[in-house]
Amino acid sequence: MADDAATAEARAKEATLVAWLRERGRVAIGFSGGVDSAYLACVAVDALGAGGALAIIGRSASYPAAQWAAARAVADRFGISVLELDTHEMEDPRYAANPTNRCYFCKTELWSLLVPAAAARGIATVIDGTNADDLGDHRPGAAAAREHGVLSPLALVGMTKAEIRALSRRRAIPTWAQPSSPCLSSRLPYGTAVTPARLAQVERAEAALRALGVEGDLRVRHHGDLARVELGGTELDRWLDADCSALVSAVRAAGFARVALDLRGFRSGSLNVLGGVTAA
Repeated sequence: MADDAATAEARAKEATLVAWLRERGRVAIGFSGGVDSAYLACVAVDALGAGGALAIIGRSASYPAAQWAAARAVADRFGISVLELDTHEMEDPRYAANPTNRCYFCKTELWSLLVPAAAARGIATVIDGTNADDLGDHRPGAAAAREHGVLSPLALVGMTKAEIRALSRRRAIPTWAQPSSPCLSSRLPYGTAVTPARLAQVERAEAALRALGVEGDLRVRHHGDLARVELGGTELDRWLDADCSALVSAVRAAGFARVALDLRGFRSGSLNVLGGVTAA
């Protein structure tokens, strides 16, 4: 009964979201292909029609190729119009220095391109996939969104990540079970310069682990010549019970000299804790 009530509550929030979108007429969505933006784009197309929603992808070295492929697959399957723009946050020395508010400079670059691109196509409302759970996290990029007039309807209607996953599953959106995957720069400790080479190294390592069959939450944290691998609970148990040599070899092949399997497992935002941004 409790699950039924939760589902009913989530569906009521979705109805509010649809009404909100229809009041705007046309929207542009910052579209990464993650759980939240994929759901938002699908609902927007459903509510407004193919001509009423434009998904805009910002592409750079920090955006994983696998996530781009997932984004394009969702767009193709659900008839979502897509515009791709190259972003240049890597050229901003403030971003490249990787301070604790790195995301602010990234999102400033992103929205400074996406908002005008939407306006040039007659779209006044630009939205992102921030959800209600995100409001309590360390998210300096949210300030950049506010400065550019970007709205967050999922958060406005109080929709949580769990509800977004449940509603995505009802709509057969394949991202419903997809692990969260923030930009590759999030794998570098604050103060470690963001470079294309380091991002590519992390991406190769994570792709190699996926090829080994690692499922669920996964992060390869970049600590110079050391890769610290975080796995979800089930996967961590599996690899601790097995010979880890294949895992170590896969990560080393990506360019790391040393590999450590973090026995604490996957922890979203663990580098925020390490950097003193959030409490452990």
